[in-house]
Amino acid sequence: MRHIIGACPVCGDALSVTRLHCRSCDTAIEGRFEIGVFDRLSAEHLAFAEAFIRCEGKLNRMEKEMGLSYPTLRTRLNDLRRAMGFEVGQEEPATLVSDEERRRILDDIASGRIKSEEAVRLLQGG
Repeated sequence: MRHIIGACPVCGDALSVTRLHCRSCDTAIEGRFEIGVFDRLSAEHLAFAEAFIRCEGKLNRMEKEMGLSYPTLRTRLNDLRRAMGFEVGQEEPATLVSDEERRRILDDIASGRIKSEEAVRLLQGG
């Protein structure tokens, strides 16, 4: 079975469905029907959305699964949000260190092994 496409392959505008058909009883309904937001997404956007849901929205898990950097995943997430019609606000600065590294740095400063200036530099990826 083919999947429905939601964007015109010629101009890129949204397509509408005009006929629905039941294979079981051969009933047909004609009219103008809207397709869902997911039907308008590209295969790449759908694959990203599926991975995002599978990884419970945790980009650090997606980094491992997809072999992509955190900033790349943020960019793709924002692209997906735009494709779904959501406004994307001002970008947050990308996290430069992993959650594990951040915890280690905070533990080091709490125990006095490093000073706050050094912690700031390390947290900024320096």
